[in-house]
Amino acid sequence: MKIGYDSIEEIVRAAEEAGCRISELVLEEQAVLLEQTPEDLYQRMEHSFEVMCEASSAGQDRELRSMSGLTGGEGWHMMDYASRKDGGICGTFMTRAMGRALAVSNCNASMGRIVATPTAGSCGILPGCLVSMYEDRGLDKRDAVMACFTAGAFGMVIAKNASIAGAEGGCQAECGSAAGMAAAALTEVMGGTPKMCGDALAIALVSQMGLVCDPVAGLVEIPCIKRNASGVVIAMSSADMALAGIEPRIPVDECIQAMREVGQALPASLKETAGGGLAATPTGRKLKEQIFGKDKQ
Repeated sequence: MKIGYDSIEEIVRAAEEAGCRISELVLEEQAVLLEQTPEDLYQRMEHSFEVMCEASSAGQDRELRSMSGLTGGEGWHMMDYASRKDGGICGTFMTRAMGRALAVSNCNASMGRIVATPTAGSCGILPGCLVSMYEDRGLDKRDAVMACFTAGAFGMVIAKNASIAGAEGGCQAECGSAAGMAAAALTEVMGGTPKMCGDALAIALVSQMGLVCDPVAGLVEIPCIKRNASGVVIAMSSADMALAGIEPRIPVDECIQAMREVGQALPASLKETAGGGLAATPTGRKLKEQIFGKDKQ
């Protein structure tokens, strides 16, 4: 059945009717649309997943610093904390997953190679989840790669019906979308139904509804990097709720529409302009001056 990515409901229904996982449906259809074989398209996605793994590893360098010098080392600190403190409050797996999300974001801020999932500012969330399942839980690599197709399909719907850009919809459009995509991917690899994948997306979206985009000095570092770690926690908890049979009550496509309306209602100062929120605090302004100097006006 052909899907048009107009709604999550459409994708879920098509997968249910075909009796397959969302990722399998998306791979077959995208192969036709792009005039490639499914295996060729799978190999392209596998390469992207390998880049996620590499970014997670590279970002754990203790000496790695961003181009601005404002951030760096967060990934290393979290991974070190996981090993020293018996996994911390959240436990070893979750703490290491947060560490990987921070590491990938560190890699991005230092001009390293990452996969935008769906954006550079939210690049650590999907890897933090799937790379951790692969490296720490023994998830089969093919299952991890296939789950990326599910995440990508859901991201396409969000981009079409709402936004994945902080400049248009606030950070809910970036980290919120990424957490939802990751939640759906995790739900699939854990054996959840297509409907559960949609429910996981909805739960993750409403958990970050209204999140503003307020980058200090206009750079994707503060608070963006730490929000990637928070996004991992939201993705995993949302997936677990969906797998437990907890429903969002508000249909997923209505959640996406609500996110769009909230994004439209946000003032420009809270949509990546660095004109409000943390960017407008006294410390936020001092950090901007530290990098760019005082405004001449």
